[in-house]
Amino acid sequence: MVVQYQGEQNGIPTTFTIKINGDNLSKSSSNYQIDLLVGDKQLPVFTTLIHQSLSNCLKEIYLFRKYNGIRFDSSSEEVVSKVVLYDLALYNHNKNALFMV
Repeated sequence: MVVQYQGEQNGIPTTFTIKINGDNLSKSSSNYQIDLLVGDKQLPVFTTLIHQSLSNCLKEIYLFRKYNGIRFDSSSEEVVSKVVLYDLALYNHNKNALFMV
């Protein structure tokens, strides 16, 4: 699953891409791997490569964004890959971790 957001890093407008690796999250039991890209450059955001929950992956992106001057515009969300409906529901249920206050 690939989701893109418009936003800015240190005041510079850019596109952010979140890639959740795996064709079907529901088949991956409880292991998730996720990448954050700015443009086409992958950012080294993770302390571990595999997480036990999607929520933990998204919280780690939130913390990375918070400490690196990155802002996502939540209204610009765009799913840019084919997606299984269960995966989309799971992402939508957990994405509030990206926008914690």
